[in-house]
Amino acid sequence: MDAQQLIKNIVYNVEKVIIGKRYEIYNIMKGIIADGHILIEDVPGVGKTTLVKALSKSLSLTYSRIQFTPDLLPSDITGISIYNQKTMEFEFRKGPVFANIVLADEINRTSPKTQSALLEVMEEKQVSEGNATYHLDRPFFVLATQNPIESEGTFVLPEAQLDRFIMKVSIGYPDRKDEANILKIYRNNQPLEEIGRVAGVEDILELQKQARNVYVTDEINEYIASIADATRNNKYLILGSSTRASLALLRVAQASALINGRDYVIPEDVRENALLVLSHRLSVSALARASNYDSNSVIIDILKTVSVPKVK
Repeated sequence: MDAQQLIKNIVYNVEKVIIGKRYEIYNIMKGIIADGHILIEDVPGVGKTTLVKALSKSLSLTYSRIQFTPDLLPSDITGISIYNQKTMEFEFRKGPVFANIVLADEINRTSPKTQSALLEVMEEKQVSEGNATYHLDRPFFVLATQNPIESEGTFVLPEAQLDRFIMKVSIGYPDRKDEANILKIYRNNQPLEEIGRVAGVEDILELQKQARNVYVTDEINEYIASIADATRNNKYLILGSSTRASLALLRVAQASALINGRDYVIPEDVRENALLVLSHRLSVSALARASNYDSNSVIIDILKTVSVPKVK
């Protein structure tokens, strides 16, 4: 089975559970194929948790959920060493982060100290405990959710944390027709219990390998670098995109090309994913807020001004 068909099968399988959100599911698949972590920002009740469960079931990956609360400790995420009186040695008990897919539910409800426990995990895919280092199984993804409306009892995610998410997506409300269909299907059925496996660990690793081999011209590299440079020299931004952000945009563009059945990246692969990859990493200035400008508006303007290369 070719990569494009395999990706379609995964998306259609998840769509049996998350109805009418094919575009959003494809966006999340881009992040997975690009081997990145994904921040899902949306209001309660639109299916964020169900979507992650459907993905883990479709991909036959191990899954764990961490409910982030103000009293959550770093050891509640990564694990803890406990002294064994029989062996007279410390034994490391792995935390819920040791899974292929980790759902960090309401990630902005815990303190910055606990947030920092995820920094090494997300960047290096390992946990350090004392003098020992424990590597996580591949593939490994953190899919985090947060509510954009509610602010009471929440913490602003540190910039270093946000920069480790390859993209930020939103599911959104279904339209009227899709919602009526949801009510009809879910009235007597539980689609999440009925879907099966359509891919496995080796399939995902192979998709990631193929995405990394998608050809990128020097002109595309220059185009991404020009977009990043424009964010760093913009009067509406006090924090532009990092080099990690440029690499993320490149990886997602490669994944997008693979999904579309191409073995090379075109400028549209970069343009259509710029908002997904960059918007959550940028900090707007007081001038931007006074002008009712947000990071999305700035990125859209930058894409209009940066010259688009011609790729043969």
